[in-house]
Amino acid sequence: MRGFFIVKIITFRLQNSDMEILQNLHSYFAYIVLAMLVIAVVNAFAGWIGKRMFTMHKDLRISLFALILSHIQLLIGLVLYFVSANGLKAIQTLGMGGLNAPARLLALEHPLTNIIAIVLITIGWSRHKKFMEGDKKFKSIAIFYGLGLLLILSRIPWGQWFD
Repeated sequence: MRGFFIVKIITFRLQNSDMEILQNLHSYFAYIVLAMLVIAVVNAFAGWIGKRMFTMHKDLRISLFALILSHIQLLIGLVLYFVSANGLKAIQTLGMGGLNAPARLLALEHPLTNIIAIVLITIGWSRHKKFMEGDKKFKSIAIFYGLGLLLILSRIPWGQWFD
């Protein structure tokens, strides 16, 4: 409930120029997040298949950095969802039946699917900590980060990215 009030305070203070900055930050930061997730997934699959030892120096940091960046992206996206005309306001204004395909993607599919993706990535991170063997750690990260990455890629508004 406390988070709701924080979002409401942010809502009242954001101007159109601030919204544009947030929108651009969310869009351009996505490239960094996607690149880091791809690196983490490729590293995890390589470690799993190659039966490498899971190192705290390289493997842990790659996975953790991907987790942190994806959570930051989620937080930016959640703020945008509550303050942008393309998010919750679109659903409140047009209703669920009034949304066309691009509006439904931005207002409903993109946020919900990406929340599920971040939950999967977080589960992968949490599960890997329970294992002692490197192959099981890599397997957990590879599967859950990979599923999260696929979900994210499936609901990116590609039409907006390349316009």
